[in-house]
This record gives sequence, C-alpha cells and structure tokens, in this order.
Amino acid sequence: MSFLEKPPPGSLLLDDTVPLTAVIEASQNLQSHTEYIIRVHRGVSSENSWQVIRRYSDFDVLNSSLMVCGITLPLPPKKLIGNMDREFIAERQRGLQAYLDSITQHPLLCCSLSVKKFLDPNNYSSNYTEIALQQVSMYFRSDPKWEVLEPLRDIGWRIRKKYFLIRNKEQPKEKHVLSWVDLGPDKFLSDKDLQSAMKLLTTVSSPYLYPLVFSSVSESSALLIRPFSEKGSLRDHIYKVKPRECYLKKYCNPKKSQGLDLPHIKLYGRQILEGLKLLHDGGLFFGHLNTSNVIMDDGVCRLMDVENSMLGVPSVLRPAFTQLRKINTTENIDVFCFGHLLYEMIYGQLPENVPVDHYPEVPYTAVVSVLQSILSTEACKTGMPTVSQLIQTPLFSDVLLQHSDKAQFKVPSRLKEALRAAKESVERRLQEEQRVLHQHRRVTRAQSHHSSEEERKRRKILARKKCRQSAYENEEDISVKNNNNSGSGASSPPTSPSSPTPPSTT
Repeated sequence: MSFLEKPPPGSLLLDDTVPLTAVIEASQNLQSHTEYIIRVHRGVSSENSWQVIRRYSDFDVLNSSLMVCGITLPLPPKKLIGNMDREFIAERQRGLQAYLDSITQHPLLCCSLSVKKFLDPNNYSSNYTEIALQQVSMYFRSDPKWEVLEPLRDIGWRIRKKYFLIRNKEQPKEKHVLSWVDLGPDKFLSDKDLQSAMKLLTTVSSPYLYPLVFSSVSESSALLIRPFSEKGSLRDHIYKVKPRECYLKKYCNPKKSQGLDLPHIKLYGRQILEGLKLLHDGGLFFGHLNTSNVIMDDGVCRLMDVENSMLGVPSVLRPAFTQLRKINTTENIDVFCFGHLLYEMIYGQLPENVPVDHYPEVPYTAVVSVLQSILSTEACKTGMPTVSQLIQTPLFSDVLLQHSDKAQFKVPSRLKEALRAAKESVERRLQEEQRVLHQHRRVTRAQSHHSSEEERKRRKILARKKCRQSAYENEEDISVKNNNNSGSGASSPPTSPSSPTPPSTT
C-alpha cells in the first residue's frame, strides 16, 4: 500500500550525515539586541552555503534543548547590563563561535534535530513525529488489527525515522515496534524491486538476523514492524541504560558504560560476523552495522535494520569512511563498521578518531591485533580483511556456536541482479564523494601551506634575494654601459689588432 505522496519531480533527497559547519561572519546591533550573522556550509562545496541570523536568546533556547545530553557546553553566560558594548559583543561572538564548533563537531549532537533546525531551518522545519503519526494512523485504517500504544520519542538518532510502540489486537500481550522512515539518497532500487526485497526480508529466518514482521513501502517512505525488545540493543547493554530513553541522554555522556569480558567479546563478535557473512553470501549489503543495530535476544546478537541499505538511508559512520578512499566498497564498509563495534565492546566507548594506532592497555592481545587489522593507519591505506578472514582469526575461530544451522537467502536472479546494480551505484556515489573530499583536502593543505608563517618568511627571504640579485645585475649593467661610453671618447686612441706596437729597442 502506498501511504505517502510521491516527492515533487526533481527534488533531491538530503543526506543528513553530511556535516554542517558554521562560522559567525559578523554581528549587528538592532535597537536593544544584537544579531549574529552565521555562514553555514553543508559539506565542502563552497556553493552549498547560506546565511542564518541568530540572537543570543536563540542560542540559549538551543542550549536548553541539548541539556538532556548531560554535557556542559561552552555557551557564554547571559549579561543584562553592558551587553551592547563593542568589546563585550566581540568577546561574546568568540564564545558563541566556540559553542558552535563544539556542537557541530560532536558526533551525536551534530545530528540532532535541534542543531539542524538552528543552522538549516529551510530543510528541517517539519514536525516529523506528527507527520509520521498521521501516516501511521492512515495506514492502520486499512489494517485495523494494529493499535498504537505510544510514540517512542527520540530513541534513535535519525531525524527522518520515528518509532511507535504498537500491539496486535489479536495478540494484545505481544508488543511490537513500528518505525516510519523516509527513503534516502542511496535508494537505487526501483520501487518494484524494493518491494520485492522487503518482502524477501520478512520471510528470512536466521538466528543472527532480527525478524522483520511486516513492511510497506511507498514512493517516498517505508513502514516497518518488528518485535519489541525490552532488553534493548547491544549499545544499551554496554552503556547500561534504559532502551526507551532519549538517545542523547543514553549515549552522549554515559556514566556506567563498561567494556565486555573476553568470552562475550569473542561470542558476540562471532555471531555478528556470521550475520554479516549471511548477508554477503546472499548478495545483500548492510553498511549500517553498529551496536545500536544489534539486538540482544537470549544471549544471541541479531542484526537489525538490515533493510536500511535498500531504503537508501546513509550510515551513521559515513562521515568517517568518506575520509578514507580505500574504504570504497560495501564489504569494506561492513568490516570498517565491525572494527568500531569491536572497539566499543572492548573499551565501552567508540574511538574518538580514526585511524587508531594507539590503544589503551587491555589484557587481550588477540583483540588488539584484530582492531589493528581494521582501524590502523596501515589498514585504512592498504586494505583490511574480509568477513570470512575475520572469522578465521584466532579471536573468533574457536568460538562454539549454539546455532550451527546455515540459513541462506533464496534471492531470485532478477532481484539479485538489481541488488548488484544498486550496490555498484552506492559505491559510485561514495567514491565520487571521496574524490571531492580528497581534492578539497589537497587545496586546503596548499592554501594552508601558502599562508603559513614559515612559508611567508621563506617567500620574503626569496623576494629579498631576488631583489638583491636584481640590484646587483642592474649595477653590472650600469658598469658595463659606463665602460663602453668611456671607451668611445677622444682621449683614448683606439688600438688596432692589424697594427701591433713595435717592440722597443735599447
């Protein structure tokens, strides 16, 4: 059933993972308040930028909405008297710039709707929860066996994905979670092929894939129903938080997060790798592996949201792997994501930056060896292991699995070909973005080098040398001219080689 209208022709699907950067260009005083003119860039393109004007009170409202994260953000304090002084405004502008830098560079805060709406109101002004609720209600009119119990507000980071706790009236004790999500910029399957692929996922039964009970796809969005897990995700387990809480509260500043012990790292890692291998062997691509997309189900890790890649939504780690040109295939992306997941299972937190060449001490040398093969500078430059090779490493090869049955996807040949073509299109978009970023970094480095203090000194020294050399050459030219002019005067008779001077006699 199609439950949303088709997007307007020519409209572009926005990639919400492309970073926004913001620079306060100027300030202006208007009667009793000051406005700050902010230049916002999406990505690295100089053409993809715009201005927004914000008052200090707007910053204050934004900061209040982000307080749930539990992080003390560097918002300059309020001042009631003397807040129009020129020096104070300049100082406050520097403080507000530091505040903008802190939220746009934070991996979770930068994705929040509050920040996006503050910097890009034209694209993020809609009430997505209300829209989702309307569309879900419309759908349930045609299928009245489902009933919405409550919205699960902000349990996930995606702005265009909303969750609702629902139940089947025929089985009222069993709770399910319904998710409504917009299709993304990497949606390359045709509508018909996408519907076939989603139908296939509802029929798959594997101990390492979390079941998808129902799916309905329109030309612009999808509705998905799964069993609700009271125990939550692997990340909830590591951070020791309640699954229904706001994701900013759960994950921004966790107080109780703790890495897992070696037996669980080995077991969970092997189960997750088996799930990835199942997808790869069936010709499917994931690209969204992280601890939030792994459900803990009676001691078994099961991959969830496998359909994300087919729906075209971007990965939460996309800003990281677009910086690394060797990670340019969907298989490499899954391995790269597994490296982050393994790091989080060990240390109870994600790595701050990638590549990672120095690891906090742990008693598990085999674990660090696997991390180095994925996240080190050498691995990111020369290549990383495949999923099958990771399964064969000493860390995972000796793990005994309770579920030894080998589930397989029976993908029709036509759909398999469509999935292959879609995967290639996803990789081409990624590679083009990586090329643009690489070119931008080269230009930025050249400009930085050209404007650096040492470079300016070097150019100044060269200019002085060139000036001295030019002055010296000018002096030589003048000297030669003077000699020529003095040689042509009457006081010095010319000599002729044909009339040699006779030798003197004594």
